[in-house]
Amino acid sequence: MTLPTSLLRGTALLTLLAALSLAACSTGPQVKPAPAPPVVVAPPKPRLPAPVATHKFQIDPEHDDVVGHVQVTVASKADTLPDIARRFNVGYEEIVRANPGVDPWLPGEGREIVVPTQFVLPNAPRDGIVINVAAMRVYYFPKTRTKGEKQTVYTYPIGIGKVGWSTPEGSTKTVSKEKDPVWRPTASIRKEHKENGEDLPAVVPAGPDNPLGKYKFTLGWPTYLIHGTNKPYGVGLRSSHGCIRLYPEDIQTFYEMIPNGTPVHVVNQPFVFGWHDGQLYLQALSVLEDDPRDWKNGQKKLLQKTFTPRIQAELKAHNEQVNWDVVGRISHEPRGLPLSVSQADSNLAQLLAQAPRVENRIPPGSNWDGADDPARQEQGDVQEMVTEQVKNAASAATPRT
Repeated sequence: MTLPTSLLRGTALLTLLAALSLAACSTGPQVKPAPAPPVVVAPPKPRLPAPVATHKFQIDPEHDDVVGHVQVTVASKADTLPDIARRFNVGYEEIVRANPGVDPWLPGEGREIVVPTQFVLPNAPRDGIVINVAAMRVYYFPKTRTKGEKQTVYTYPIGIGKVGWSTPEGSTKTVSKEKDPVWRPTASIRKEHKENGEDLPAVVPAGPDNPLGKYKFTLGWPTYLIHGTNKPYGVGLRSSHGCIRLYPEDIQTFYEMIPNGTPVHVVNQPFVFGWHDGQLYLQALSVLEDDPRDWKNGQKKLLQKTFTPRIQAELKAHNEQVNWDVVGRISHEPRGLPLSVSQADSNLAQLLAQAPRVENRIPPGSNWDGADDPARQEQGDVQEMVTEQVKNAASAATPRT
C-alpha cells in the first residue's frame, strides 16, 4: 500500500524533531563559542581650563601696577603663532618674543606656547589713553566715578610707526572719530609708494582696500591717527607711517566707548617697573631700533629714572631692595614676561612652571568672534613686514661710545 505524500512529509518532520531532541539531551561534550574580545576604550584626555581674561581688568590704583596672567596653551596642527596671538589678543612681536626658537609659521602640533598676557602698566598718568610704543600696546583708563573705587583698565596690542616714520611721543587728545573713513595719504607717503613702484591715489575710499579699516580717531597731532587695519596680522609690528593700528575688533570697541577729547599719552618704556602683591616687578621688552638712549652702557641709571615716587615709597615701606643681578639677567634677554626683581630666586622657569595651562581658544569676554580668515592667508604680507622691520633695524643700528 502506498502512503499519501503529505503523510510521508509529516513522518519525516517527526523523525527530525525526535533526533534533535535526543541530541539536546545528550551528555556528550558541547562546543562553546569563543568569548568576544574585551573592548578597550582610551581614557579621555583631561580637559584644560578656559583661558583667563586678556583685555579688561580692575586694579587698586594706589597699590597695583600689574594686570593679567601669563598663560600656556598648546598649538594645533593648523596653528601659526599669529593665529594664537590674535586669539589671545596679543601682537606679533609679543608672542614671538615670548617663544624664542619657535617657528612663527610652523610652531608644531602639540607644542606648548607661552601666551604673554600679563602686563606692567606704564609710568604715565592713568587718565584716558596711554600708549607704550616699546610694548606695542595701548591702555585705556576710563574715569572713575567715586573716590576709592577700583579702576578699570582695557589693554590691546597695536602696530606702530616703522623706522623713519616713528610714532611721536608726548601728550595730545582725540579730537574726532569716524566710521568708514576715507584715507587721504600725505604727499610724503605717496612719494614713498611711488619710489617703490606703486602709484598710490590721492584718495582711498572706505572699503576692504582701505588701510585705515572701519574706524579711526583723529588726534591733536593732525597727521597721526588711531585706527583699524585691513591687514590685522600686522598688528604687533612696526608697520605704519606713524599711526597706531589696532585689530578690527579692538578699534570697534574703542570707537564705541571712547569719547572725543580723551587725553592721549605716548611713552617709550622698554623696561617697565610695577608693584604687585608686595613685590617689585619688571617687564623687559625689546628696545626700539631707533631709540636714542644708551641702554647698553647706562642701563642702571636709566632704569632708576623710571621708578615712580610711589614705587620708591613702596620699596622703603616694605624694606625691599632691587636685586640688580636679577634686573640684568631679565633685561639681557627680554621675553616680555613680568618677573619679581625684589627676590633673588625669581626666575623664568619658575614663572612658566606655575603658569596656568589653558585651552587654545578665544578667552571669555573677547572682542573677536574668530570669524575672520586665518592668519596664514596673510602670511606673505606679514613676512614682508617682518623682513622690512629687520632691514630697517639693521640700517638704524649705529655704534655707540
